[in-house]
Amino acid sequence: MFRGRQIVILGLARQGTALARFFVAAGAHVTISDAAPAERLATELARVRDLPVELALGGHPLHLLDGCDLLCLSGGVPAQLPIVQEAIRRKIPLSNDSLLTLQLARQRGLGPIAAITGSSGKTTTTTLVGEILAASGRRVHVGGNIGTPLIDRLETIAPGDCIVLELSSFQLELFDRRWAWGPTGDPVQGVGPDVAAILNITPNHLDRHPDMAAYAGAKFNLLRCLPEDAAIVLSAEDAITRRVASSAWRASDPPLPASWAAVAGNLDAVLEEVGALVADRRRPPLLFHRYSRVDSGAWGECGRLFYQGQEICLRREVRLRGEHNVGNLLAAAAISGALGADVEAMGRVARTFRGVPHRLEVVAEVNGVTWVNDSIATSPERAVAGLRSFDAIDQALILLAGGKDKKLPWEEFADEVLARVDMLIGFGEAGEMIVRKVQERATFRQQRAPSTAVVHRLDEAVELAAQVAEPGAVVLLSPGGTSYDAYRDFEARGEHFRQLVKEIAAVRATAQR
Repeated sequence: MFRGRQIVILGLARQGTALARFFVAAGAHVTISDAAPAERLATELARVRDLPVELALGGHPLHLLDGCDLLCLSGGVPAQLPIVQEAIRRKIPLSNDSLLTLQLARQRGLGPIAAITGSSGKTTTTTLVGEILAASGRRVHVGGNIGTPLIDRLETIAPGDCIVLELSSFQLELFDRRWAWGPTGDPVQGVGPDVAAILNITPNHLDRHPDMAAYAGAKFNLLRCLPEDAAIVLSAEDAITRRVASSAWRASDPPLPASWAAVAGNLDAVLEEVGALVADRRRPPLLFHRYSRVDSGAWGECGRLFYQGQEICLRREVRLRGEHNVGNLLAAAAISGALGADVEAMGRVARTFRGVPHRLEVVAEVNGVTWVNDSIATSPERAVAGLRSFDAIDQALILLAGGKDKKLPWEEFADEVLARVDMLIGFGEAGEMIVRKVQERATFRQQRAPSTAVVHRLDEAVELAAQVAEPGAVVLLSPGGTSYDAYRDFEARGEHFRQLVKEIAAVRATAQR
């Protein structure tokens, strides 16, 4: 299919490297382009050293498109780049690892397949689905935006194995028949998963998507490419997914938050279009709700969690911290249940699964101070979920917030800080702005603001927190911004936080000898 074809890959990260291995094995001529210079790509270049590929580093020159048959984008590469827009103008098809994975899995009869997207909770939910299916005795392959891409590992997947994909808006943006590559006339028709889940849609990545309508539209591409008999899983709590889950457009639904108005774009038109698409399907959507029974799906009620009326476990038995993770568990139950998982396996995983790294991860307790790594909180909404997992009465809470802003609303975050945080330490590019937003909100609400400080770097924030934290306190890294002002990704930021806490523990241990 790709033998002798000229393939250009933008981005030398996990997905770009996996694509390169796949296309080389398929006999294609591969060029990888990355905007970073060679000296910043030592680790990435080592991964492709043995591959017969051409490299174009330090930019994306347009001449790479001369003779190009297919342009593939890694997840972090925006479609708004000049080279991508020029490819669209020249009618060069676009793709990425996730779209190719679905297309080729369909072509080879692999599956069943589940795909999961949302503004928050994707990785935890995807991991839970994999764990529940494995506990049910199924062979499972988890990939996409999580862990290792599957595109270069399709040969290891047998028919009947479960495939579980986490998909971001960046990946789903290319699931568009106007420019996507495909082996048939309609490149995306029917190539979607057997179970498609949208966990929630809240303002996110508005530094890349022009508005909420474009962002939500990218997410909803997942529902526009489904086979006829596919199941859809949606939250019955989230303002946006609740609307498209309706059998008809419900004007009586509560209005979207006022803080979204400035970034909404033509969101109502998108919701009406997708709501009609969902209503026309032969299978009504499966829903999940933490507090109320739903017609079909998973829910919480009277201190218990249920899937299709069967009890999963007691709510208090869930090992994951935070109410948002109860929602993730219920979503995972609905998704895995649609793929044939048994309820007993759901309960076993609920009682034992401790979470994914960098997500409310307890790093250490040092002299009575608990250090928690929630580096995954790359938006204000995710930081709010992290804050709500701590009782404001039980302990003093020191919050480290900052990073790079994505041009998102901060009002709800500021309200949560006022309700729960004893000290706010801002760091990185957005640190000063975040502290200012909280102080302004305190003035507006005529409330007392917490103690605040602004530093430049995460290590300075950790050092200051260590100086002021008393026994019984919690120091929470839940930044609210992305890591790209100082780190490769949120994992690198979380790893640095772990190391800094480890150094503090070592110093304190030495001092006590």
